[in-house]
Amino acid sequence: MPVDVPAHVLSNTRLSPDYNVVALAAPEIVGTARPGQFVMVKTAAGLEPLLRRPFSIFEILREPDGQPKGITLLNKRIGVGTSQLYDLEAGDRISVLGPLGRPFTLPAADADAWLVAGGVGLAPFATTAEALLAAGLTPTLFYGARRAEDLYYADWFATRGVAVVYATEDGSRGDRGFVTVPLARALDERRATRPLHIYVCGPTPMMRAVTELASRHGRDVEVSLEQTMGCGLGGCYSCVVRVREDGRTPHFVRSCIAGPVFLGSTIVWDELAH
Repeated sequence: MPVDVPAHVLSNTRLSPDYNVVALAAPEIVGTARPGQFVMVKTAAGLEPLLRRPFSIFEILREPDGQPKGITLLNKRIGVGTSQLYDLEAGDRISVLGPLGRPFTLPAADADAWLVAGGVGLAPFATTAEALLAAGLTPTLFYGARRAEDLYYADWFATRGVAVVYATEDGSRGDRGFVTVPLARALDERRATRPLHIYVCGPTPMMRAVTELASRHGRDVEVSLEQTMGCGLGGCYSCVVRVREDGRTPHFVRSCIAGPVFLGSTIVWDELAH
């Protein structure tokens, strides 16, 4: 069950003028959090912004003895709420509700696991990578950004044993172009007989492109949608997406409770806002 806690800010690491990672003391949330879930954050007191903002749980923080301590949030400063999150200082307190949403599905122990991230879409993959590593798997992260300086936290994954494949739009690190460039090559070259599980998060056009690319190779993917949410509990219907399910005509579901994780093949991408 989700809980609403007044979380103390432990630290705020500003990665650039727009990106930061906020560490929050929230042990009550950590205990039941699963990879791919999110929290709803009230970024400041008062009425601006009026509603909470959704953020994927980035890292799980633990005490030296392994006991849950808190979470981190990867943030990109865009509007009022994300700017307030960027400006937080250690010792501040914000309201955090979670964990919420449908998590990623972890594959069998004999599977390959690929994580495909674009920009701030990296957010759900720290917890996912740790869960995969704990299960004895060696995940591969396909990480795309505009330029090398925007590949935040890449070393965090590499030092934990995740194989990282890069793509940058300006060619400053890894393949030149979108993250689908190295992903397409890897799919073309793959000869392994083991099952393959692909997780995706990033801009909507990127998630759609990865879904379609995987489909051409006879595979589905799990996407973590980044819809605007007002409550995170299914009450406001601000985050609906149209999906296809066997035996039913396309219909709307609330991504905060039916997702944010969906099979890419079920999404009606033409109707999803970019």
